[in-house]
Amino acid sequence: MHPEIIQDYPGICSKCGMALEPITLKANDENTELEYMKKHFLISAALTLPIFVLGMTNDLAPQYLPENVTMQEIQWFLFLFSIPVVLWGGWPFFVRGYNSVKTWNLNMFTLITIGVSTAWIYSITALLFPEIFPSLMQTKEGLVHVYFESAAVIITLVLLGQVLELNARSKTNDAIKTLLNLAPKMAHLIENNGNEKEISLEDIKVGNKLRIKPGEKIPVDGVVINGSSNIDESMITGEPILVQKLANDKLIGATINKNGTLVMQAERVGSDTMLSQIIQMVSSAQRSRAPIQKLADLVSGYFVPTVVLCAFFAFFGWWILGPEPRLAYAVVAAVSVLIIACPCALGLATPISIMVGTGRAALSGILIKDAQTLESMEKVTVLVVDKTGTLTQGKPKVTKLVTAKGFDKNKVLQYGASLEKASEHPLAAAVLEYAKEKEVSLLKVNNFNSITGKGIEGEIENKKLVLGSDTYLESLNIVVEELVTQADEMRKDAKTVVFMSIDSKVSCIFCIEDPIKETSLEAIEQLKKENIEIVMLSGDNEKTANAVAKKLAISKVHSNVMPKDKGNIVKQLQSDGKIVAMAGDGINDAPALAQANVGIAMGTGTDVAIESAGITLIKGDLLGIVKVRKLSHATMNNIRQNLFFAFIYNSAGVPIAAGALYPFFGILLSPVIAAAAMSLSSVSVIINALRLKNIKI
Repeated sequence: MHPEIIQDYPGICSKCGMALEPITLKANDENTELEYMKKHFLISAALTLPIFVLGMTNDLAPQYLPENVTMQEIQWFLFLFSIPVVLWGGWPFFVRGYNSVKTWNLNMFTLITIGVSTAWIYSITALLFPEIFPSLMQTKEGLVHVYFESAAVIITLVLLGQVLELNARSKTNDAIKTLLNLAPKMAHLIENNGNEKEISLEDIKVGNKLRIKPGEKIPVDGVVINGSSNIDESMITGEPILVQKLANDKLIGATINKNGTLVMQAERVGSDTMLSQIIQMVSSAQRSRAPIQKLADLVSGYFVPTVVLCAFFAFFGWWILGPEPRLAYAVVAAVSVLIIACPCALGLATPISIMVGTGRAALSGILIKDAQTLESMEKVTVLVVDKTGTLTQGKPKVTKLVTAKGFDKNKVLQYGASLEKASEHPLAAAVLEYAKEKEVSLLKVNNFNSITGKGIEGEIENKKLVLGSDTYLESLNIVVEELVTQADEMRKDAKTVVFMSIDSKVSCIFCIEDPIKETSLEAIEQLKKENIEIVMLSGDNEKTANAVAKKLAISKVHSNVMPKDKGNIVKQLQSDGKIVAMAGDGINDAPALAQANVGIAMGTGTDVAIESAGITLIKGDLLGIVKVRKLSHATMNNIRQNLFFAFIYNSAGVPIAAGALYPFFGILLSPVIAAAAMSLSSVSVIINALRLKNIKI
């Protein structure tokens, strides 16, 4: 509950007194705190059972007790059996209660310590010195009623609550444990002499050649260097469809090789693998705090002192105004108030839901960087989405080559591909791939020059070549009119057109298409149903951008957008009062992703984009935004439910425990019932949070 409390060994939080969670979880980690509390609970329960049975029998059915047993003997029996329960079983609570007072971080253990100590010390005093109590409180034998069984039962019930709570809390880490268990333990190393040997995952080095047989898991991230197969990447992407892998294709560690045999080269090992980074991100998100937590923190800060004050007034109210035996009633009321009002449910309400929600997202191929991002996603009103690589596949293909009169198709393709080989522009790869398909050889380029955002130039076989947009060629006084009509027709169909000139004469146009992802239209339709406005950004010309927007039913489009302008568009929307999410995949999207209220990166994109974003969609599928939106709604509703129940429970519990029902119904809450209610309140909050594991997104 307090992520700023960090130490290099297991222990308890100095603020709330609860067990600290390990920052780096291991698949076979044992919950030492749970085992510790289980041991204390089992032994305390065994000792408390005879105390409880004897105490209840004495109060409700004394005729069943042996005739020769005196009341004083019964009290001494209760006292002796309660000593190990209270002092040993309750010791961890007393230590935490003492520390809470010493550091002035009052918490649930402060109340438990005061409540149990009050009941037990009062009972010891009544046992040893009954004569100091008013005669109205004494029985015929001169004895005073004791509450040893209440103290023992309270300790045992609180221990039971801790066991149930710790057990439930451990389930909130199921997502991380599931991810940890995905990685294989061993791999087949191919040595330089061709021999193979089995090595552990920790011994794999970058550059190692590894063989993956059918049915085995990919050990680390790398690239296929030989063989082909179909890979099940569902544990990373959340999608069940098998992905074909050939030479030079990337492999993700922990995915499953279904049929063929592959030889791969390790590229990322240890903490650098995608799986390790996912686990680190999920762990970090689970430790982060949502803004809504501030409300619980604020209330908790005043709550414990207020409860102690209520217990004080309850005690003196009963002592002064209550019926006889006043002091006994006063002790019962004060102890009940202290025990029932433990604010653990209030403190758990938010962090438990965040832990389960972010873990649930990870298993669906969605990485959420922190709790604030998850909370903000619920409030988003506008989604700004980059076109290339986000709405589209980001893998442009040349679908048509149109030449001007007097130019040979193969020759202009050879010139164009040769010139593009020196370029780093995404469209260059499409031209090169097209030339490869047509089996065109490449030529040497001289005097190559790249003009950012406009085009490229160079010389081949003493001919001056220019490749770029029509406006760029026109700025060089090159007449492109012959191919403009055909270019416009292509643009209307969402194709990008690249012009090329040879010796200042337009020679051809490359028609390049970046196919729209199959799920983009469905995702946009669903987001619109959520009343989210969609704004598309594109560096393409107006005609191409509008053509894509028309296919996806997007009405607001910004075309010819330079990288620096994307962040300004997000700023403008924010200044209009919009809560903006930005989805992108490239380096040029990073500033806008950082500026947005929620940055959403495609997992298929660049590391810079992913680092700048609060949410990463591993599959690079916009339907992931729909999923995370639903998860955000579900998680925040879950938190509100938890906070509501915790507030209502404590608000109603304190006056009932103080005796508010006594004047009307003659009911005064037993400290034992208060302890049971307190423990169940924490467990109920955790069980409610665990429902998030099963929601459909």
